[in-house]
Amino acid sequence: MKVTAKDVGYVEDLANLELAPEERVRMVKDLNSILEYIDRLNQLDTTDVAPMTQVAERYGDPAKSGTARFEYAMRQDTPGKSLGRENSLAGAPQANGVFFKVPKVIEK
Repeated sequence: MKVTAKDVGYVEDLANLELAPEERVRMVKDLNSILEYIDRLNQLDTTDVAPMTQVAERYGDPAKSGTARFEYAMRQDTPGKSLGRENSLAGAPQANGVFFKVPKVIEK
């Protein structure tokens, strides 16, 4: 799959970016280079490589295996007391008492 200038223009529009013509050319080249590298990686035989849940073996409980090694990172999701509108709006730079006021960022 090759990335074309049309593809870059489409993504540029979706992301609300303005790329210079030389940036568009470089972006097409860079994205195609990434895709070519991924194609090369997909050609590797990984049948004897065990799946990994963590890239660094130093993390996790060494006495356990698989995802059980990282159970320490999980906690119960217990509901707590809500912050409340007044407290949450108290630190806002601008608010109208009900909502946060933020500058408009989408012009289209």
